[in-house]
Amino acid sequence: MLKKRIIPLMLFRKGRLVKTVQFKNYRDVGDPVKSSAVYNSQTSDEIILLNIDKSVDRVRQIAQVLPQISKVCFMPLTAGGGVNTLAEASLLLTQGADKVVINSAAYWSPDLITQVAERFGVQAIVVGIDIKRETSGKISLWSSCGGKLENVALEKHMESCEKHGAGEFLIQSIDQDGMMAGYDLDLLTTATNTSTVPIIGCGGSGNYGHLKEAFIRTGVSALACGSLFNFSDSNPLRAKAFLNNEGLPCKVV
Repeated sequence: MLKKRIIPLMLFRKGRLVKTVQFKNYRDVGDPVKSSAVYNSQTSDEIILLNIDKSVDRVRQIAQVLPQISKVCFMPLTAGGGVNTLAEASLLLTQGADKVVINSAAYWSPDLITQVAERFGVQAIVVGIDIKRETSGKISLWSSCGGKLENVALEKHMESCEKHGAGEFLIQSIDQDGMMAGYDLDLLTTATNTSTVPIIGCGGSGNYGHLKEAFIRTGVSALACGSLFNFSDSNPLRAKAFLNNEGLPCKVV
C-alpha cells in the first residue's frame, strides 16, 4: 500500500494567511513563514501555499515570500494562485517551490501545462480544480477563485489536463470548504476513478475520522487540511499517528 500524505493548505492574501468558508469570509490565521516553520516541526509531508488575492501581481507577491519559507520548510512546497504563463510558473519554481498549481489557466490555456511539464517535469505540475454541487447534486467546475463557471465536465477536464502533462490533481469542494463536516466522498471517488495520476482531496476536514473515511472510501493519495489545523488542537503529527494506528500507513518525513 502506498503511504498516505497529510498536507497543510495555507491560503495567502495580502501578506497574511487566511481561512475561508466556501471561498468567502476571510479570517486571519497567521504569518506564512512562522506557520511554515510550525508545520515543518510537526513533520508535515508537504505544504500547499495558494495566493487567493485577485490582484494582478499576486504571483510576484507569493514569489517574494517563498525564499523566506524555504529557509524554514524542509519538505516539498507547492505554490500557486494566478499562474497564467510559463514565466510565472518558472518564477515560483525558481524561488523555492517544488511544484506549481495551475487552476484557471488550465481551462483556456492547457498548453501551459505542457510547457511547464517539458521545462520542469510532470512531477512539478499540480492542476487545481474547484467544484460546487448544484441542488440537483450535479457538480460544476469554477475558475477564478470560484467566481467563473466553466462549461466542461469534470471527467473531460481532467482527461485533457492529464493528456497535457498534469502530474497530480488538487480536487477542492467549494461547498465543503471551511465547514469542517467531512470531505465530499462521491466527488473524490469520481476524480480518482477518472485519473491515473495522484489525487489530493481538499475541503471539509474537521476531525481525524474525516481523514480516515476519505482514505478508506476513496482512492485519494493525499488530503489537504486547513481548518482542522487552524481551529483545533490537531496537527499533522497527531493526524498521521492516528491514521497509522488505524492501519493506514502514512509517509515518514
